[in-house]
Amino acid sequence: MRILVVEDERRLAQIIKRGLEEAGYAVDSAFDGLEGQALAESASYDLIILDVMLPKQDGIKTCLELRNRKIGTPVLMLTARDAVEDRVAGLDAGADDYMIKPFAFSELLARVRALLRRGAPLNSSPLAVADLELDTATRTAVRGGRRIELTSREYAILEYLMRHPGILITRTMLEERVWDYQSDRLSNVIDVYIKKLRNKIDQPGQPSLIKTIRGAGYRMEGK
Repeated sequence: MRILVVEDERRLAQIIKRGLEEAGYAVDSAFDGLEGQALAESASYDLIILDVMLPKQDGIKTCLELRNRKIGTPVLMLTARDAVEDRVAGLDAGADDYMIKPFAFSELLARVRALLRRGAPLNSSPLAVADLELDTATRTAVRGGRRIELTSREYAILEYLMRHPGILITRTMLEERVWDYQSDRLSNVIDVYIKKLRNKIDQPGQPSLIKTIRGAGYRMEGK
């Protein structure tokens, strides 16, 4: 899952970004409304966290512009304004949820999960390929009754593969969904993580579920 955080208070933006990454999300940051709009129009995000009081273009205008361009990505607005009319303005602009600063990060994370669930298929939890199950609510993986411990990055890669069984997933697709723009992307980093996943998922006697398509990418197969 990939999230865009548009927040001009850089310390707060970094705290949000770090916390979301620790929870397993890929996160891009923008620090003004025009930059945020440009990123939202150029890349595919699962959620946008958007501050209201932004330089160059405020969050209300940014949200309106995205909706006018038929970008339906869920938007969670952040603001220090707590007046009812301010919340109404944000929701009328097309926002899906609204949080007042200051806030507890645990609540922000809960609202993020709730918004992401709204856009997910109803049967998305748990995901299953052959005898491998991934519970997206608890973020746990089990194969043949054996629980598999995953790092946040491993989980993100596995979830993306399992949401697209039988479909070729290129390295570029994985990079765009699991890594943010600011990350250093080594040429073999995807291969390294796929190898780690296979070592955890596949036990002796079990077929490998992640197939390498030489020169193209990977495919999750249950046969």
